[in-house]
Amino acid sequence: MSAISNRVKDLAESATIAMAAKSRELKSQGKDIISLSLGEPDFFTPDFIKEAAKKAIDDNYSRYMAVAGYEDLRDSISAKFKRDNDLDYSRNQIVVSTGAKQSIINTLLSLVNPGDEVIIPAPYWVTYYEQARMAGGVPVVIETNIENDFKFTAEQLKAHITEKTKLLMFSNPCNPTGSSYSKEELKSIADVVAEHPNLYVISDEIYEHINFAFKHESFAQFDNVYNQTITVNGISKAWAMTGWRIGYIGAPVEIAKACTKIQGQYTSGTGSISQRAAKAAVEADPSVIKHMVDAFKSRRDLMISKFKEIEGIKINEPEGAFYLFPDVTALFGKSNGDYKINNASDLAMYLLDEALVALVTGEAFGDPNCIRISYAASEEELTEAATRIKAAIEKLS
Repeated sequence: MSAISNRVKDLAESATIAMAAKSRELKSQGKDIISLSLGEPDFFTPDFIKEAAKKAIDDNYSRYMAVAGYEDLRDSISAKFKRDNDLDYSRNQIVVSTGAKQSIINTLLSLVNPGDEVIIPAPYWVTYYEQARMAGGVPVVIETNIENDFKFTAEQLKAHITEKTKLLMFSNPCNPTGSSYSKEELKSIADVVAEHPNLYVISDEIYEHINFAFKHESFAQFDNVYNQTITVNGISKAWAMTGWRIGYIGAPVEIAKACTKIQGQYTSGTGSISQRAAKAAVEADPSVIKHMVDAFKSRRDLMISKFKEIEGIKINEPEGAFYLFPDVTALFGKSNGDYKINNASDLAMYLLDEALVALVTGEAFGDPNCIRISYAASEEELTEAATRIKAAIEKLS
């Protein structure tokens, strides 16, 4: 009999992490792999943030802190919410965690009882689905498509709400599609949520600053759903600080206290030096990272132009984050020798073997018709990757 719990056996491995591991393995074998699988900026953390961390070490920030985070950091996050999002979250409504991923599981464990339904629009970040299940929830998926830029609507939400619905969770801008919701689109969704006072919303806004089309809009800005919304954010993406592991929430006090209670039994307060670095990041004007955002937009435009030249790939123009999510159904049924493409997972493995480019199947994100491509890489790498992909696909017949 296996010693491993059924909980772990039932848990799916993160497809993005699995593909990244496979890429590293092939690289170690001497293969020239271009990895476009992980959602990780290729920039370095800004120097002023690194200096804040060095100073924190010299200032002996080496002891336990409050579980929810240093008070002055939470005050700085409160000011950031007001400055960037016009949201009023006081210190006691904010919980700092070891990455936005922990912020989300804290919230799920605080809200969801076994059997509660959790609505998740697809495509979704791979972790949403599995964390909802870990919390005992029943994921209820809203399907979207490339024709509507993978956005779910108020009408779709209304059709999926039942007496068991407890939570809606989505990202804006979206991982994996890069889609961003306008104020009008969010308002229509908020009006549906407001009709159900026992329905809560996790609004994951980790990509808020990587937005190309219009100003980022926060879901909690609407008064009729403010007390039903948990705003999730962090420093990983916009500030190129994935390894520092800092995420945070703004939430109703009752939920923030529950998340703190959960976290107190898991990790307690997150790393002291990372918290001091995070304080420098959230206090900085977002214009400091404009060069990164401009680079991502240039890379997006480059990749769209390259993929429009590849027959069998349908692509839209995402407004944020750093992903493309092309529809590849036109390639299903094609083959190259013994390699037959039955689905997006087959295509992802084919491109890894034939083109030496690591992508992630859309199946992991709830859409088996697509693949996810991260363009958080240099333009030289992206150009070479697109060239290899085009050559490999042209071999299919």
